[in-house]
Amino acid sequence: MKLHLKFFASLREALGPGETMEWTSAEAPTAGALRQWLRDRSEAHAQALAPGRAVRVAVDQTMAGDATPLHDGAEVAFFPPVTGG
Repeated sequence: MKLHLKFFASLREALGPGETMEWTSAEAPTAGALRQWLRDRSEAHAQALAPGRAVRVAVDQTMAGDATPLHDGAEVAFFPPVTGG
């Protein structure tokens, strides 16, 4: 399945702006499974997307949770929580 990954704020600084990638997984294609797969990809990904870090995910510009299913062509964005003033 082709996914369009985007990283924002501090995640962008650590991992780059994102990429279009082919992803195959034995697990159901969910946002949580993708995050785990990315953590296994490199040490930088493991640190930036670690379970204890506050990281939000959006699928096709809609806030998502770990169980959110992914589909071919989905845009998956990872970003730290933001606050406004």
